[in-house]
Amino acid sequence: MAKTKGNASLTSGKAYGRKRTRVVHVFTEGKVTEPEYIRAVRLLGTPKDAGVTVDVHIANDSDPGSQRKPLILVDKAIALLREKNREAKRAGLPKALWPQVWCLFDRDQHEGVPTALSRAKKAGVEVAYSHPCFEIWRVLHLKSVTGSFGGVCGMAEQRLPSDWHQVPGGIKSIVPAQIEGRYTDARKRALDMNAQHAEYTERAHRDPYTEVFNFVEKGLGIDSY
Repeated sequence: MAKTKGNASLTSGKAYGRKRTRVVHVFTEGKVTEPEYIRAVRLLGTPKDAGVTVDVHIANDSDPGSQRKPLILVDKAIALLREKNREAKRAGLPKALWPQVWCLFDRDQHEGVPTALSRAKKAGVEVAYSHPCFEIWRVLHLKSVTGSFGGVCGMAEQRLPSDWHQVPGGIKSIVPAQIEGRYTDARKRALDMNAQHAEYTERAHRDPYTEVFNFVEKGLGIDSY
């Protein structure tokens, strides 16, 4: 598969032979974990549609930590989505190949998470949200998750194997072997975990919770890995 690219301007939907290309722009809260996860999934993953190539751009690859808060990510994503939709419309692309814009962010101790989720939904920006943090999705590759975390990511990190803490780059780094062959189980555990929350519980306050599997399938176009 093509490598995950950094920030770049590109109109989606180009055709290469019989294949079609769909572009996905991703704003990530983390500078290391989420981009490395995306690269690992694209390396290992089986596409849902072999006729579509997904071209991934980390839209905020060079942004500092101060620019990676949920509300900031969403506002930037909304602006980019509007720009890319205008390009796609001018190019006459079919809606199925219009670009997607995603945000991957966590509850942690951030302010304004409910507002960020609401604003993104209204604008058509996709969000893969996790509570307390992305690491809960990593834990689900190994085992089920019970108990609440109160937005404390360190509690989720403590549930990861000790050898994962020892890889180059530390616990924030992801190597493909950590997730290979584990997607189906992780997805099922995530659905079971999420189902423990009542429907009326506000999305931002579901603890623990994750939607990363939606990004894998809908955003990256991956069926399994």
